[in-house]
Amino acid sequence: MSTEPTVLYETRDRKAYLTLNRPSSLNALTLAMARELADAVARANADDDVRVIILQGAGRSFSSGYDLRLYAEQGVDNQGDLWDPIKDYASMRAATEHYFSLWRSLKPTIAKVHGHAVAGGSDVALSCDLVLMAEDAQIGYMPARVWGCPTTAMWVYRLGAERAKRMLLTGDTITGKRAAEWGLVLEAVPAAELDDAVERLADRMSTVPSNQLAMQKLMVNQAYDNMGLQSTQNLATLFDGITRHSPEGRWFMDFAQQQGFHSATKWRDAGGLIPNGGGPIPTESEVAAL
Repeated sequence: MSTEPTVLYETRDRKAYLTLNRPSSLNALTLAMARELADAVARANADDDVRVIILQGAGRSFSSGYDLRLYAEQGVDNQGDLWDPIKDYASMRAATEHYFSLWRSLKPTIAKVHGHAVAGGSDVALSCDLVLMAEDAQIGYMPARVWGCPTTAMWVYRLGAERAKRMLLTGDTITGKRAAEWGLVLEAVPAAELDDAVERLADRMSTVPSNQLAMQKLMVNQAYDNMGLQSTQNLATLFDGITRHSPEGRWFMDFAQQQGFHSATKWRDAGGLIPNGGGPIPTESEVAAL
């Protein structure tokens, strides 16, 4: 097992760069990685020379979401037949709080998204104050089809009710260009221009005193807290556990364990029928025909 950090940390020119560092799995998330991310955010906040935090992904993607090879195919952390909802809630609430350290950070955070920010990866990106995407990058929450509920609940706060429902009732993904048009993210630029666009914004912000940045951010965040962000996240986190232990959630895990998570997610994400109450698992030929 690799001992290399799953989140890299470096600083320069009043900026901290946090890099999700599991490129071989498209930066698939683990609970340990969530803890490392929160530790890196805390480290940046403790550094008086840092004024802005930039979050990015190593390799071809920002993040492909939770590591389904571990959590679905191999059943890591699966509680078996006797599910304890509070134990599940405590674990997922902790992960959500780790991601939301980006939102609660006194220093502004910018997500730089290339490739994909999907499933749990979208939770991480949308926990940042500002999100810039490559125009051809994809963002979405496919587990809304089965086996997940976005625990940060940021889709509705960023998009409004109707477009949040459009995304979460289908599990579709959209491009960075469409995400910017809808107001889900701040801006989308050609992939070759993404680094420069993020640097220009971060450099502009980094000339503002840290206390000014903190006060403006706290004021805006308070408006979201007044709208019930915390209680919405509590409900979303409970629902996330239920989706993974419902009959359909158990069906999805059985699917992943029998045929591999690639087949299970292909069926789910391409629009294969997910039967109410579970049912027969599609054959390999049915999956291939999608």
